[in-house]
Amino acid sequence: MKLFHQPVLLPEVLQALRVKKGGKYIDATVGGGGHAQAFLKLSGKILGLDCDPEALNHARESLSTACPSSALSRGPKASWRLVRANFKDLAKVAKMNGFDQADGVLLDLGVSSYQLETPQRGFSFKSPYPLDMRMDPDLKVTAADLINGLGKNELKKLFEKLGEEKLASRLAEALVSARRVKPILSCQQLADVVLKVKRKKGKIHPATQVFQALRIAVNDELNNLREALPGALEILKTGGRLAVISFHSGEDRLVKDFFKDQENQGDLKILTKKPLRPSWEEMKANPRSRSAKLRVGEKK
Repeated sequence: MKLFHQPVLLPEVLQALRVKKGGKYIDATVGGGGHAQAFLKLSGKILGLDCDPEALNHARESLSTACPSSALSRGPKASWRLVRANFKDLAKVAKMNGFDQADGVLLDLGVSSYQLETPQRGFSFKSPYPLDMRMDPDLKVTAADLINGLGKNELKKLFEKLGEEKLASRLAEALVSARRVKPILSCQQLADVVLKVKRKKGKIHPATQVFQALRIAVNDELNNLREALPGALEILKTGGRLAVISFHSGEDRLVKDFFKDQENQGDLKILTKKPLRPSWEEMKANPRSRSAKLRVGEKK
């Protein structure tokens, strides 16, 4: 099984969460288990959440490799356990699994390399497959539903707010015109319409911001984050730490504001006055890490 996702800012996360033997750590967006596997190798006890069943399969293999006694993963003395759940529900899931009073919580936001590179998932610009973008396959609304169902002004606002797209108005108009001729059902169709409006400059695909906006909308990522942050703080023990890796300015703004509010209320100590960024070496080895920002807070 190929690597699901290269864990971003791994040394920084391990240092931030002070992973120790017997400590309880929650990876609320476990993905392929890259960060969680590193926690496990340092003898931490792990609870991993993900709403994507494919991600959980990869995480299970990864954690079984790190802790071969995989049969223990279901018992009360488990070194690790995995739960299919959205990270917004992490407080409830943690309490149900004996992981309240946690030593550390990690939220690694965004989309995984595996999801991007698996054309059937509908995240890729060049995919001939349906325009899907659901991280949780049980969600009802797909990216194709939004592209073909929203009005021009709604599309414009979506691209501006969630994609920070400067040509949002022109793109919305072009998409509405294109779908009058033929429904936009595949990733390739959507990318082709965008390319008629935006020229390709450099290495970043012109459709990046449009695809990002749709993905965030389909998966309700910002609202999920709004619910997850207070839940994470709730289940941390005093002195426990919350680490959040974001890849989008809207996400980072939410995290920054939440941390400030909680610090003002006396419930959190901010440990990163400015977010930590990947090193040049990491960005060279993993270009997708380039926009990552890590913020860390400690519960008081």
